[in-house]
Amino acid sequence: MNRVVVIGARGYTGAELLPLLYRHPDFQIIAVSSSSASGQMVSAHVPGLAGSDLVFSEIRPAALAKLRPDACVLALPNGLASAYVDALDDSSPSTVVVDLSADHRFDADWAYGQPERFANQLSGAGRIANPGCYATGAQLALAPLLDSLVGTPAIFGVSGYSGAGKTPSPKNDPEVLKDNLLPYALVDHIHEQEVSHHIGRDVRLMPHVAPFFRGITLSVAAELRKATTEKALMARFREYYSGFPLVEVREAIPDVRQVRGRHQVLLGGFAVSENNPCRIGLVAVLDNLLKGAATQAVQNLNLAFGLDAMKGLDIRLGEPS
Repeated sequence: MNRVVVIGARGYTGAELLPLLYRHPDFQIIAVSSSSASGQMVSAHVPGLAGSDLVFSEIRPAALAKLRPDACVLALPNGLASAYVDALDDSSPSTVVVDLSADHRFDADWAYGQPERFANQLSGAGRIANPGCYATGAQLALAPLLDSLVGTPAIFGVSGYSGAGKTPSPKNDPEVLKDNLLPYALVDHIHEQEVSHHIGRDVRLMPHVAPFFRGITLSVAAELRKATTEKALMARFREYYSGFPLVEVREAIPDVRQVRGRHQVLLGGFAVSENNPCRIGLVAVLDNLLKGAATQAVQNLNLAFGLDAMKGLDIRLGEPS
């Protein structure tokens, strides 16, 4: 049984990750860190932990190193991971670290945790950067096209306000968002940079936040070198993802509510311009808290420890009614 510590577990992602790890047959949570809830039962705050005796504690970097866990998941805001990573590098370098923040997504010394594209690099990896939620959906929507793209793909994204975290701001205030839509950034969003970096070409990503709580929908527009058809496009995507149970390719445009509480990414709505059959469009939807964060973290831990990427993940979870 691999011993796991989760740091920063009081956020929305932590609440999704902890039940997955608690039920996982190969991982045992030995400590859960939260300064705001220190001393309180984890099960009082996180559903899905019935029977657990885990208690939140405030774990400083030096204390984490003394625990010598087999794995550590950092679910911290951007900019806070380094002290914990440095402590483990010094005292427990064999500990597998999965960082859910953006701090190491551009670091060549860290494996980039997208199992559908980089499983070989993730197998046995000791330092893993979990991809961002928008970046996960955008890359999976573009990956089958990378050898055929010309120009700069454009991606219009809308997420639920859980993506803005718990710290109060206009972007997670239901009153501000009521009957409204807010852009995160019109240029240079961190996930735009992340996608561009990991697919090896520039993209334009325009992320927005909407009044719903969870989920992301991404409308992708791109141009290919050669003309195609909708049938050929869908066949290409189905072949590319035939071995990946968490990516489902559909003919119809997927709805964001269809992935609420589900591990899968849905890709569909393949369209080809009648005026220029090199111009194509498609839609990707995913749950930002699951495949965009917690689900992918579990996949990455599985691969790091030589397990099947799907170990501990039930794809029937949250089937839409």
